[in-house]
Amino acid sequence: MQMSDEVIIPASRETVWRALNDPQVLKQCIPGCESITKHSDTEMEARVTIKLGPVKAGFKGAVTLSDLDPPNGYRISGEGKSMMGGAAGGANVQLTSVPEGTKLSYDVDANVTGKIASLAARFIDPTARMLAGQFFEKFAEIAASMEEKAPAAAPAMAAEMPEIAPAPVKVATAPKPKKPAVKSPAKKPTAKKAVAKAPAKKATPKKVVAKPAAKKPAAKKPAAKKPAAKKPAKKAAKKKR
Repeated sequence: MQMSDEVIIPASRETVWRALNDPQVLKQCIPGCESITKHSDTEMEARVTIKLGPVKAGFKGAVTLSDLDPPNGYRISGEGKSMMGGAAGGANVQLTSVPEGTKLSYDVDANVTGKIASLAARFIDPTARMLAGQFFEKFAEIAASMEEKAPAAAPAMAAEMPEIAPAPVKVATAPKPKKPAVKSPAKKPTAKKAVAKAPAKKATPKKVVAKPAAKKPAAKKPAAKKPAAKKPAKKAAKKKR
């Protein structure tokens, strides 16, 4: 399925470009979008529930921004899978400045596979056209509101800022000539008197006092034994006859 269309948005091209890259704006614009998570500046993940005639299917897949040409346009594409089959598609978006604001031109292509394609084949084209129309209609509304808030924010911020009194301007005056400074006569250096140093005292040698040697105890000589005095022999008594 392929389709092309364009819409005039009362906003500057820079504002429209900023809105095209805002995940929260895309979540509000994609019909049936339950959540959208930004992984990088060009990669997101979304959960979308779509009803094609009597068939209702929930898709979970990736949303990718490519062919970036700020602020002139890009390609937004998505691919999702569900229990009923798969869906893939994208849109080439082109922005052009016009007196009314910005003209957004888009070329959409989509493809549905699986059971959902066989059960709701006749509802695919009209449903895809309806969803694309709802997306860009809601997008134009949000981008226009962003344009209205941007100029209003600047005066509000200016009103909140306190007034700063201008700094007084100093008038430059010619410098007064300086009087030459009278130099006082240099003082003659006073000679320092030499202080006589007292002669150094000679070190008197210390007298070494010899200590007397300890006397060894004299060995005692054995006392000479005196000869025992002999007693006079008793005269033999004369035997009586």
